[in-house]
Amino acid sequence: MDTARFRTRLHPMILGAAASVMVVSLVGVGAITGLIPTASSQKSEAGANASNAPGAQQAPSDEHASLGPARTSCHACGVVQSIHTVEVKGDASGIGAVAGGVAGGVLGNQFGQGRGNAVATVVGAAGGALAGNEIEKDVKKRVVYRVTMRMDDGSYRTLSQSAPPVVAIGNKVQIVDGVVVPRS
Repeated sequence: MDTARFRTRLHPMILGAAASVMVVSLVGVGAITGLIPTASSQKSEAGANASNAPGAQQAPSDEHASLGPARTSCHACGVVQSIHTVEVKGDASGIGAVAGGVAGGVLGNQFGQGRGNAVATVVGAAGGALAGNEIEKDVKKRVVYRVTMRMDDGSYRTLSQSAPPVVAIGNKVQIVDGVVVPRS
């Protein structure tokens, strides 16, 4: 009896689905561990000024020292230097990657014969998953407002907000709960 006949072969669609699941899993692990940076971070962006680094200490400036005990310095206060509107890609949920992987697998399955067909299916699924993920991010893009301030201590800080800022360039401002507001 010929045993070659009884060997089972995985269907190319199963290989494509497996490749899609692996790609989505790797992207998810990368996003969770921070290997893939996300644009929706609410952290402030420190400029080239090293005084924003954790643990960095600054000597009090002469202008604050001359004011004496009558006035305390505000570490979250500054003056708006610039406001930029930036379009940021949205977060991918994985639905685009799965849909793209399936579509790419189906398309790749149309090419080649034998092992070539299986390779085309896997490559199509992987390419479709990557393309679907990027398409989903583009569909979910949003506008972010980046406000750069010169803080009272001389450092610069940039905050990203999803809502339009209620301040203008040159305004004295204060950072309250991660949002730039006019100083009172």
